[in-house]
Amino acid sequence: MSTDTLIADRIEIADLFTRLGRLLDEGRYEDAGTVYTEDVVVHSPRGGRLDGLDKVVAFMRQAHVEGEHAQHMTNDLLVNVNGDEAATSANSLVYFYRDGRPPHQTSGLRLASTAVRTPAGWRFREARIMLAWTRQD
Repeated sequence: MSTDTLIADRIEIADLFTRLGRLLDEGRYEDAGTVYTEDVVVHSPRGGRLDGLDKVVAFMRQAHVEGEHAQHMTNDLLVNVNGDEAATSANSLVYFYRDGRPPHQTSGLRLASTAVRTPAGWRFREARIMLAWTRQD
């Protein structure tokens, strides 16, 4: 694999984390197929094991609290590309707030995922979300 291809793959995989955070922040759950495969498996501290894109989207909708917004900030991203599959990990801070008010809850998450190359680009096939800590104000 050329260095240019590896760099391009790493950038596209990093963008997956950003696109996921934005779709969660903006409540665009119907766009989950732009970051997850159809057969995705998500392990979540709040949702348990979710098998398949439809179940993940249903959980996102069910977990949404009316009037509450979130801001996801993902950093410390590591990507290990091996052909058409990549092991990834990152840390994420999530701020929960209401319009015009400071956050009333903040959570620190550790993320571990497997991304795969698809005809539509890189997508997460499996994701583990681990709660490291939470603070309620």
